[in-house]
Amino acid sequence: MKEIRAYIKRHKLSEVTRALHKVPGLTGLTIVETKGVGVGWKKGGGKDGLVSYQPGLKLEILCCDALVEEVVALIERAAHTGLKGDGKIYVSTIDMAVRISTGERGGGAV
Repeated sequence: MKEIRAYIKRHKLSEVTRALHKVPGLTGLTIVETKGVGVGWKKGGGKDGLVSYQPGLKLEILCCDALVEEVVALIERAAHTGLKGDGKIYVSTIDMAVRISTGERGGGAV
């Protein structure tokens, strides 16, 4: 089981969601509003020296290993604008999942 965390621009959410909706076996996703900075943030901020945080979204997706490449490729394609700051995608291994309502564990809990 894997967790995919994707940081994307807000205006790309609908396009990414539509692409992911077509993946059979994908059970859902969580969307979190974010603010952050990327490459070059240590070089200083605006005129007053303050850092300017950029708004964005974080998508959290849990899926079976077999879906990872497809999900990552879809997000990458749908979130791409070609401009600096399009975002990042990270993939991590999940050791356990538990469905609180039933106590089910493992892949079936997702």
